[in-house]
Amino acid sequence: MSFRAARMMSGLAIALLCGAFAAGGAACGGDKQVNYPVAGQDAAGAAVTDNQGAQVGVVDGAGSSGLTGAAKAAYDKGWQAWLSGDLANAQKYFKEAGAADPKSPAPHYSLGVVLERLGDLSGAQQEYRAAFSVSPTHELSMCAYALSLASNKHAGEADTFLEEKRSKSKDSSMLTACAAEVKSLQGDHGSAQQLGQDALRMNPDYKPAMVTIARDHYRAGKADLAKYALQALLEGFGDASPPRDKDNAEAHLLRGLILREGGSRVVALADFEAAARRRPDLVEALLNLGAMRLEAGNAREALPVLESAIKFAPKSALAHLNLGDCYRLLGQVADAKREFDVALSYDSTLAAAHYDMGLLYLFAPSVPGASANDQVATAIKELETYKTMRGNKLHAGDDIDDLLTRAKAKQAELKAAAAAKAAPPPAAAPAAPAGDAGGK
Repeated sequence: MSFRAARMMSGLAIALLCGAFAAGGAACGGDKQVNYPVAGQDAAGAAVTDNQGAQVGVVDGAGSSGLTGAAKAAYDKGWQAWLSGDLANAQKYFKEAGAADPKSPAPHYSLGVVLERLGDLSGAQQEYRAAFSVSPTHELSMCAYALSLASNKHAGEADTFLEEKRSKSKDSSMLTACAAEVKSLQGDHGSAQQLGQDALRMNPDYKPAMVTIARDHYRAGKADLAKYALQALLEGFGDASPPRDKDNAEAHLLRGLILREGGSRVVALADFEAAARRRPDLVEALLNLGAMRLEAGNAREALPVLESAIKFAPKSALAHLNLGDCYRLLGQVADAKREFDVALSYDSTLAAAHYDMGLLYLFAPSVPGASANDQVATAIKELETYKTMRGNKLHAGDDIDDLLTRAKAKQAELKAAAAAKAAPPPAAAPAAPAGDAGGK
């Protein structure tokens, strides 16, 4: 048994911002060719894609003035860094863009997204607030701020914040759908569904509301209703009702989670691949895709996917855990141990890290810096730690007792071998008396 399940979705996966420029220049991508939404589909939050169909960001809304000069140059550098998973330089250049144009919300919003990926929640929320402070109608940053609060145990504060903002923008489908997401995170599924439907009444083509409705059904344990809502988005219901957004990354991710949990592995894998292809920064899709490849015995194929997840979520304990498991299966013992140690440093309650560490020490031919005795002793310690943390909750295929039995048997063999080696050699037998040379 191995533990490679990605976490349940906690909220919307925030995308970076591409501003739409009156002069026609791209706010993101630099030399990379990007495709903006067509007229009529260019509301705030609409997707910007590259020529391979991958979503590289969202627009701020039609007709926004965007950035110019040094601010635009810095922002483009930040964008290029983001696209390659270089969050440190993305952070640097978005800061420079904000300093060059302090009245633009775009650098603050995108810097907030980067900081949140880097684990700096306070800094991220400060940047989101800065974005809607300099631009009081910047709903993207309002939603990002609310979701950051709600996803980190401050759903009540997020709810109050959105109520105040919605009172000033009563017809905002974005803020209403965002409020639905917050209600869903609170477990108030009735209100979440009502708000999701309200958002669709305001804008019948608002895809994020459709995804929120499906995601809330999933959180409420109503997988069939979630799949029905996702079918409308991804496949439609015949010629009379074509798919509303067949490439929607979060819809593919959500359906993949449902299918994976239901045992439909082949189609789940296809959905995770579609989600990752559309949103290369969608960490949860990358983790599930990598995990399924590991489970299929394709560690080599899983490696680049899981390494990409680390780039876009360097503070994710689960991402480091899965990458460590991949290294373990590839025989990269030192790399695996490093990733397990990092995972535990970010989340000391991650029992699965102790399980995987136990596997590493039990089955690796050798672990740098550990003798054979130390190695098996550590394996037993890690496996027993996992068993204690797991408690009485058994998983399908739980093999912890078998592993401990094997580890203790191996320890006993090593002790017996050491004892045999240390034992004095047997005493020599006395020499037989010499024969009588003159005998008959």
